[in-house]
Order: sequence, then C-alpha cells, then structure tokens
Amino acid sequence: MTDPVADFRELLEQVPAGLWIGGTSVDASDGSTFSVDDPATGTSLLRVADATPDDANTALESALAVADEWAATAPRKRSEILRATYDLVQDHADDMATIMTLEMGKALPDSKSEITYGGEFLRWFAEEAVRVSGRFTPSPGGTGRIMVTHAPVGVALAITPWNFPLAMGTRKIGPALAAGCTMIVKPAQETPLTMLYLAKLLGEAGLPGGVLSILPTSKAADVTEPLIADPRVRKISFTGSTPVGRSLLGQAAENVQRTSMELGGNAPFLVFDDADLDKAVEGAFAAKTRNGGEACTAANRFLVQEGIAEQFTAALTAKMKSMVLGPGYDPKTTLGPMVNTKQQTSIAKAVAAAVADGARVRLGADPENLPNSVTSTDDAGCYYPATVLDQVPADADIVRNEIFGPVAVISTFTAEDEAIEAANSTEYGLAAYLYTQDLDRALRVADKIESGMVGINRGVISDVAAPFGGVKQSGIGREGGSEGIYEYLTTKYIALT
Repeated sequence: MTDPVADFRELLEQVPAGLWIGGTSVDASDGSTFSVDDPATGTSLLRVADATPDDANTALESALAVADEWAATAPRKRSEILRATYDLVQDHADDMATIMTLEMGKALPDSKSEITYGGEFLRWFAEEAVRVSGRFTPSPGGTGRIMVTHAPVGVALAITPWNFPLAMGTRKIGPALAAGCTMIVKPAQETPLTMLYLAKLLGEAGLPGGVLSILPTSKAADVTEPLIADPRVRKISFTGSTPVGRSLLGQAAENVQRTSMELGGNAPFLVFDDADLDKAVEGAFAAKTRNGGEACTAANRFLVQEGIAEQFTAALTAKMKSMVLGPGYDPKTTLGPMVNTKQQTSIAKAVAAAVADGARVRLGADPENLPNSVTSTDDAGCYYPATVLDQVPADADIVRNEIFGPVAVISTFTAEDEAIEAANSTEYGLAAYLYTQDLDRALRVADKIESGMVGINRGVISDVAAPFGGVKQSGIGREGGSEGIYEYLTTKYIALT
C-alpha cells in the first residue's frame, strides 16, 4: 500500500517523539504512545509518547529544581537564549511549516505565515526581557519612599490549542521565559509535533534542562488536573474553548493561581455603505479564510449595510470560489482539510441547520447531502469547501456560535445603531472588524463594540507588539505587547524610610 506522506518520513524522524523533560526526549513512564495523523489522508505521521500523571509530576519536579536558578539568570542571558531560538526557527522555517501542515492540515502558505508570526514572539520577548521596569518615588505624604519591583510568578502551566501549533505556544513560552519563569506546556493532542520540534531548538539555543517541559498526551485532564491541583504551580495560561476555560478557572480558584484565558470568539465584521468595497472584500476574505477559518479571530458574522449587501456578497463569493481545496502540502492548495472529522462534521451540521432556518447557499456543499459532500473526490480527508451563506436569520445558531471553518455568514442591517446592537448580541468579545471611510464613524463604532480588539479597515489584526485578548466570555488577561510579560510577573511594594 502506498504511503501518502512517504516524502516526509525523513523530516518527521527529526521530531523528538518522546516527552520533553529535563532538556531531553524521554519515554512516557508507562511506555505508552499515541498516533498523530495527517488530516488530509488519515495516515499516521508519527507515534509520540503519551504523558501520564507521573510524567506530569516529573516535569513539575524538574521545573522546580531549576526555578530559582532560572529566575536569578540575568535578563540579558534569557534574552540571548530567546533570540538564538528565534534565529533557529528562521533557519528551520520550511521544515517547521511542513511539519505543521502535516499534523494540522492548513495550506502551506498559512503554515509559513504562522512560522513567521510565531517566531516573532520569541524575538519580541527577547527584547522585553531586559525592559521590565519598577519605580522608586517619594510617598505623597512625605512619610517615606515607595519602591516597586517585579519577580517571576513561579512555575507556569501552558495549555495550547491545535489551530496555531507554534504561535499559541511561543506567545506563552516567550514571556514566561523572559520573565524568569519555568514552564510546562501541554500541547493539543492533534498537533504536538511542532511544539516538540521547537523544544529541540530551544535546547540547541542553550535553554537549561528543566526550564521548559513539553507533555503531549491523549488524556489531557489526567495530566493537567494534578498539575493545577498542586499549589507549587503558580500560573495557568490557556487558549481554547470557553467551556474548558471556565472549568480551568474553577480548578485554579482552589489554589488562587494566576490565570490567563484566551477563549472563544464570535467576531462581527461590519461593512458600512461608505466603505471602499474592494478593500472590504479583501479584508473579509482574509479575516474569514486565514488558517482555513480555524481561528478564534476569524470573522464569524458579516453584517453588511443593505444598500451594498448584494454587491459585497457577490464579490466575496467570487473570491472564496477561487480557493483550491486539497492537501495542505500540495503547492496548488489554498484551503487544506479541517483538523479532524469532528470539526468537519460540526461545520457541516451548522451549515445544514442554517439552511433549514432559511439561509441561502451562495457557495458551498449541498446541504441535503452533508457531511458526505464535504470530502475530497476520493472520499478521504477532513475536507470542507469554502462556503457562503446569505439571508441568514439573526437568531440562527450559526450566528450565535463560533463556526471555526471556511463558512462566511452574511446578514444585513439598515442603520448604525442596529449594526452595533447586532455586533454586541453575543456572550463573546474577542475580535471585531469594521469597514468605513468615515473616521468619526469608525472611532464611534469601535468605541461601542464590546470586544478586546477591533480592526478598522483591516482584516488581520494580530500583532506581536499589541495586547491580544478579549472581554466577556472570551477570556481574561492579555498576551503579546509590552503587557504580555507582566502576566508572568508578580508586583512587590517595598516601603522605605
């Protein structure tokens, strides 16, 4: 039988297949492994060690053993290790992008973009490591002096998702290491290979053993729950769904651990009738199809003013129709498979329900034959085609819930206040987008939208130098920017005479 990923076997052999503990790749304590599969074919790429609760404890002891030494390491030294890792990521960018595409499915151009983006967090926090500041001021009452300093919060646990296997890790690892924290990372079961490869590069860059551990596992709760229950773990950082985030917050409350939660999104994309339509369509296409739509910042609801709705819909449909569905590592592909059959089926059901509610299919699979019609011609892989729905009822489930796939859902509005009300009619508040050529309107609407991030005439807003995070049920805390490192630092006030 032909091996569909035979051309990549030599590269995959370069990935450490064990747990990364103490600066080396080791077997799971019980010798167990699980398979990481190619979502384009279902083929097993590699079997990796499957961490157990005992392995979690070993990783924690390893982190504690070097915690004081790493905290006392000069900020410049920490900076140099992060910068050296950034350079190694650039040197291995093509290999890392291929590994990412193999395990997650996204088209290779998306993976290459993520390697650039994810690597930048290492460079950014290499620079921030030496810029942590305090203050020294006289007391306003003249009774003494106030000194404020910062210290590493302690051992941190990072739980990362499958959709951005590198960037969601480096956005946590970068500030944690820069701040002087040791860290344990539990990557998603679907996509541990990119993170294990990064661990190898960090070791080559000189990161001391024990400072960072990587625990791939098929039994996430078995590994994370005992770590969170241990009071020696002082920080929890999670990116993922809101229901899981709520559960983790409850667990962290027992030991009053610091938390950062980047949770679900339901981003509105507002297009006013004075918008530059060509730019709005380009921005909408980028906001919807980046990462195959499997992004928490992806535009989930397109709210278009009535006078331009048909023109906008026709133009966006033409753009999305041009996407080429196929294996992410095929050079012709611009839309790879979804990460797994669960995600594929979830999208298919959401579209079918929307059509049943009255939505019209402008582009996409036949809703009468879902999910079968969403697969490729040889019926293999977790494919879902680019889809456009319009005339979507405001109360449809597909409007209220995150789609996480290449489906554009278009509704209309008449007046500005109506658009703002629709944009805010969700429990989520991560990202939002709006297109208008009226600066007063842009700032007015941006101020009223309940969201942690707003893009004005921009369809991609993520930037390592900006704080990333949401409001309402989309989470707490911020990652990236100058704010990101302080999520891993405690503040101490020292009173002086």
